[in-house]
Amino acid sequence: MNSPVSGHRVLLVEDEMIVTWLLTEMLADLGFAVVGPAVSVNQALAMIDVEAIDAAVLDVNLNGQMSYPIADALTARGVPFVFSTGYDKDRLLEGYRTFPVLQKPFHQSELRDTLAKLLTPKEPIVESLIAAVAETST
Repeated sequence: MNSPVSGHRVLLVEDEMIVTWLLTEMLADLGFAVVGPAVSVNQALAMIDVEAIDAAVLDVNLNGQMSYPIADALTARGVPFVFSTGYDKDRLLEGYRTFPVLQKPFHQSELRDTLAKLLTPKEPIVESLIAAVAETST
């Protein structure tokens, strides 16, 4: 299946092998190039340092270790990501609740829509205001 976001490189961080296989297949079917998978915080951080990454899917709990350091590293680099978790969003640490969350289990369409939203360029506010003013003055 082709998608408007085909070809983007998505870092997959997941420690459960069956879930990793499923997500890898879903991402590939959507046209994404999968980076990883990484199964630990250290492995993911190492990949972030050497790989070109357009977006990421992060399991929150990696064998008892929380993926927040990965989220911090991605945020510092301006790389959008979505948390993938069986936990309720309210169980995330306070500072991470504003990030997108896919509640496991989720459908391929939910993954596609979330990543498409993350990868859609945002219009700068100033340019939007200028365009709005220009439209009203004509």
